[in-house]
Amino acid sequence: MPRPSALACPDSLKRVLAARDASAALVEGFAAVGVACDALPLADGGEGTEDALRGRLDDDVAVVEAASVIPFDPSRLDVTAHSSRPLGEALAGVSASRLYVALGGTANMDAGAGLLDVLDALPAPTTALCDVRTTLYDAPRVFGPQKGATPEQVEELEASFRADERLAPFASLPGSGAAGGLGAALAYLGAELVPGAPAILDLVGFDPSSYSLVVTGEGRVDATSTVGKVPGEVARRCAEAGVPCVVFGGVVDAPVAEAETVGLSGDPTRARADLVELGRRLGLRLLDATG
Repeated sequence: MPRPSALACPDSLKRVLAARDASAALVEGFAAVGVACDALPLADGGEGTEDALRGRLDDDVAVVEAASVIPFDPSRLDVTAHSSRPLGEALAGVSASRLYVALGGTANMDAGAGLLDVLDALPAPTTALCDVRTTLYDAPRVFGPQKGATPEQVEELEASFRADERLAPFASLPGSGAAGGLGAALAYLGAELVPGAPAILDLVGFDPSSYSLVVTGEGRVDATSTVGKVPGEVARRCAEAGVPCVVFGGVVDAPVAEAETVGLSGDPTRARADLVELGRRLGLRLLDATG
């Protein structure tokens, strides 16, 4: 019987561990008990997308991560203080044959107004990798409070989003509300909006078929984890391939139906150690199952 092998392909544990570090911790745990494990850090269009795609695309293809130029900082919650202008400036400097823009994890809630102030055309055929399917006019209510908006500010944001007539034709597109409405602004400029996690799995060539076990996860596993997020998409593809999948979460609010769902300690200071131990336990289980 062939030796068992595993694939570690998590998303990041936001503001705790990058996906690359989470993958490395799992690999370390599997290796400690003699089980081979490959690392494939993933993302859904939010933080870590550039890292997940690095080296996977042709040299003339550019990836710009909105979260890296308009980072969300929980200690600075002010929806009026953050503009999408830095992303517009970053895109204006791109020279490429094709462009991927990762939309997710940003601080702005300006429906791309700042970006459109400095950018009137995209530098290359562009695909926007959206971490959510939220539409433009729903974004203030869904994401405004998370970014510090008061109820009054949510109403003001809704009015300002609707007031930009340029965006109205794109307002109902899934993902148009991603990154504070940047999805709609990029669609206005001609970008294609796609769900981030499935697109990224395709771009990195995700194929679970040669592994005995696939391990994925994120910081918090909840009902949204199965809707366009990395854990749900990996679990779905593993189920289709007939490969067992384990989904971990630092905190688990709801299990992923197509996978075994495992909660970690929930202590951010223990996140790396938790993943090493999870890899070790799963490695031992694989060895036991294969005799």
